[in-house]
Amino acid sequence: MTLIRRRLLLALLLICGSAVIGVAVWEASWRSALRLVATRAESDLGQTSDRLIAQLQSYRELAVLLSDHPEVEALLRPGFAALDPTLQEVSRREAEALLQSIADKTGALRIAVFRRDGRVAARSDLDRSRGVPELWKTAAERALQGALGLVSGVDPETGRRSFAFAAPVFGQRLSPPSGFLAMAVDLEAIEAEWRADPTAVFFRDAKGRVMLSNRSELVLAQMGAGDGGFPDYRAREVAGHELWRIPAGGRYLPRLGLHAERELPQIGMQAEVLLDVSTAQRMAATQTGLAVLASLLAAALGLWVLERRDALRARLAVEAAAKEVLETRVASRTRELSAANTRLRHEVAERKEAEARLKAAQDRLVQAGKLSALGEMSAGISHELNQPLMAIQSFSENAQLLLDRGRTDVVAQNLARISELGARMARIIRNLRAFARQENAPVRAVDPVRVIGAALEMAEPRLRGVALDWQPPAAPLRVMAGEVRLQQVVTNLVLNALDAMGPGQGELAIRLEETDGALRLSVADRGPGLAHPDRIFDPFYTTKEVGPGEGMGLGLSISYGLVQSFGGNIEGRNREGGGAVFTVTLPSIDPAADGEAA
Repeated sequence: MTLIRRRLLLALLLICGSAVIGVAVWEASWRSALRLVATRAESDLGQTSDRLIAQLQSYRELAVLLSDHPEVEALLRPGFAALDPTLQEVSRREAEALLQSIADKTGALRIAVFRRDGRVAARSDLDRSRGVPELWKTAAERALQGALGLVSGVDPETGRRSFAFAAPVFGQRLSPPSGFLAMAVDLEAIEAEWRADPTAVFFRDAKGRVMLSNRSELVLAQMGAGDGGFPDYRAREVAGHELWRIPAGGRYLPRLGLHAERELPQIGMQAEVLLDVSTAQRMAATQTGLAVLASLLAAALGLWVLERRDALRARLAVEAAAKEVLETRVASRTRELSAANTRLRHEVAERKEAEARLKAAQDRLVQAGKLSALGEMSAGISHELNQPLMAIQSFSENAQLLLDRGRTDVVAQNLARISELGARMARIIRNLRAFARQENAPVRAVDPVRVIGAALEMAEPRLRGVALDWQPPAAPLRVMAGEVRLQQVVTNLVLNALDAMGPGQGELAIRLEETDGALRLSVADRGPGLAHPDRIFDPFYTTKEVGPGEGMGLGLSISYGLVQSFGGNIEGRNREGGGAVFTVTLPSIDPAADGEAA
């Protein structure tokens, strides 16, 4: 009996604990769900308010602009009454035609111009017999004070709900308004666009009367009055949110809804929203039921654990022995992993050494490629240096003879020619030295026009007889590259093009274009083209004879690696009409930014 009582007491405690958990979960879930509903209500309220303000704002701006229209101002000028009656009637008809056209195009309910004494100057509906409607009196007084007036209510002439703007009209500058222009907007036409919205939204004026709503039962209902037509509701605050209970709200109003409101001083109204919270209630109830069920299951599991405790004690001893075996295996596996890790570090060190050797071999290969290109151009370069030397010798001998004869003016000309030839030889030797040296500096801003010019100067002996199409761009350009390495790439492409076309013939075209933050350098020839465009960058692939003074198949492979090291790309293809074109794409930089950095 004692065991049964103990179990009953434990069961009662578990039920009470589950009840407490259920209440706590319900409170937390209900508050969380209300926050989500409030967030959505604020969002719906903001969107609807912004939409209404935007729709009315367009009419407001139109009223202000129309008040400054010359035909409207002409009606209210001080000298209008002194005009000939025929001229007055013409001005009225022109103004009324303007107002009627704008009302038809914008959907305005009515546009009218009133004099300061309240008489009608012009109306879009051509009815001049009426004065200022009683509904517009307050807005008219504000407009006659020089400000923009606005008012909402039921239009006395049409019986439709309307919103009106009253803009002052100044017949003369720096003088009080001589009248005002009123524009009435049909609120029912605007409201028709909201009927399908699932959330109940309504806008009421300063007197508490609902002027717009997507629920017809709320239209023109007066809040705060027992017989105002607004449904009875009871408001209470829950977790900082206002909830309305509407027992007889009809099919389209929630019985329990979250109420939110927002002042709209731009249009003199207050926007309010009612969002159904039944989904939030069901969500909180579901979470509470799941929490209670989980607590009961946990309690049942606890009871089962207590009953199984003794049996588990015996199993714990077995598990302890198994744990010892497992620890032994883990220690053994750890030793194996440590040995594997040591081997991996050795492999990483060997790989780094291999990469260093590969980098050194690549550098030597690049240097060998440059020296190979220099060897190919050696005959032409020797001729380029021999010609100035012979000329210098000839000019020097002539200078001696001319000095003996006293021809100092001709001697001065010869010395100037000798200076030009010396500068030319120095430029050739400088390009050779720059091309031949091994560059290890990182990439930097390089002038591609200067690089192309240096490459063409080195290849000048072989360019004789070749039609060169190269026009440097007018704007300065900069690319990220190594100057010597980029010159080697351009030289390789130019020499390959000349080899493909044969000595002293063909056409060589070089283009330099900048697009989308990248620079495209293309070298095109009119040779036989590429037999295997997909293999041109493979090492040792060449269409020339292999041997001294001929190709080794490394020039394009080296160029490919150099361009890749600059973060660029190089590609080759056959040219339309015969020949091949190679395109180098490199990242470009702003020359102005490069100058500032320098």
